[in-house]
Amino acid sequence: MSKRPDLRYERRLWKTGIDAVAGVDEAGVGPMAGPVVAAAVIFSPETFIRGVHDSKQLTPEEREELFEPIRSRAIAVGIGVADVLEIDRLNIYWATMRASERALAALSHLPGHVLVDGRLIPGLKLPQTRIVGGDRKSFCIAAASIVAKVTRDRMMIEYDAVYPGYGFAQHKGYCTSEHFTLLRERGPSPIHRRSFSPVAAAFQRELFD
Repeated sequence: MSKRPDLRYERRLWKTGIDAVAGVDEAGVGPMAGPVVAAAVIFSPETFIRGVHDSKQLTPEEREELFEPIRSRAIAVGIGVADVLEIDRLNIYWATMRASERALAALSHLPGHVLVDGRLIPGLKLPQTRIVGGDRKSFCIAAASIVAKVTRDRMMIEYDAVYPGYGFAQHKGYCTSEHFTLLRERGPSPIHRRSFSPVAAAFQRELFD
């Protein structure tokens, strides 16, 4: 496992008198079905939870185990969602930015600074710092990555009950070989992203079959 996130970025801001530092990350950029979900998390200075890491470095069981400690020890947690219709209308980049904005707007505390993973949020009126690979470096971004991933995974499990037969509870909408096979066999569901080429191709086949 790679080096774990720490508090170095947060401490630089805390030392300047900024207590409320929000970490922001998202889950669901790559799948061909389901929403994109962003989370924003603020902790009191020097709060640290052992085991928190980039959500992709953790097992589903580890993420679930960390989810409640993160929520209970955070000062504030915000969730933002962009659904499939919005993804198809805006494209995945802009839908992700909308979800990130909504996560910050959902916080009960206004952050003094925002740490974001990878890309700045265009038009954000709060000070922000972009950290490449931030979910592997910054504790609060890593915590946000876990909250976003667990929240989205739970949503996809619920969708599996609404749209059975696609395996959403297993692959969570990601582009697995099983998912491609089911998409070809059954055609797109209402939560498939029609702006993604494999889904568009399946939709065209369904129209002309």
